Amino acid sequence: MAEEVLRVADLHAWYGESHVLHGVDFSVHRGEVVTLLGRNGAGRTSTLKAILGLVGRRTGSIRVNGVETVAWPTYRIAHLGIGYCPEERGIFSSLSVEENLVLPPEIAAGGMSLDEIFEMFPNLRERRATAQGTKLSGGEQQMLAMARILRTGANLLLLDEITEGLAPVIVQALGRIIVKLKERGFTIVLVEQNFRFAAPLADRHYVMEHGRIAESFSAPQLASKTEMLHEYLGV
Repeated sequence: MAEEVLRVADLHAWYGESHVLHGVDFSVHRGEVVTLLGRNGAGRTSTLKAILGLVGRRTGSIRVNGVETVAWPTYRIAHLGIGYCPEERGIFSSLSVEENLVLPPEIAAGGMSLDEIFEMFPNLRERRATAQGTKLSGGEQQMLAMARILRTGANLLLLDEITEGLAPVIVQALGRIIVKLKERGFTIVLVEQNFRFAAPLADRHYVMEHGRIAESFSAPQLASKTEMLHEYLGV
């Protein structure tokens, strides 16, 4: 088994007085694609934000590459090589594609060059200098949000609902990109409601409900988990 890149243990988190995570436990090994599945409000996005310190208060343990980070500020956590692609994408609307890509600072060595990024995201190459963020389609904005974190040198990618609201052809393209990233050794935590998208990509799945991990299973166990998934996800 490859080394653990991320280990979350007994993680509790709050937004103000609201207790949103209730003892989350899971791990991710180097080079894996792992999903956090669940309905809206299950705690999946809050888990990603808690890993990065983007919640009000956290208790428990979050170890990134063996380093305990639960008391660290966000900027220090990011410099351990974590890239976060939020559901709202966060594209700078007045900047071009290329300006959006070069703006974020490097957080670790080994970030992709612009040429490598445009090879992986050919849609963006065609728009690199001419299109402002707001002139891109939803799919192009999602690709840009993913590409931007690859420039920083991050090797643990936290991807939040990257397929939401996108056309099937774009969803298929994003799936191919995740396969390529895995082949290059990236480790990916994928929050996703589109289980048909996530199922063939992931090595392991965690199902969340009420702010905790309710079930976990590996890709080879998928066929035997249909009834359980229907109960938790309605799929």
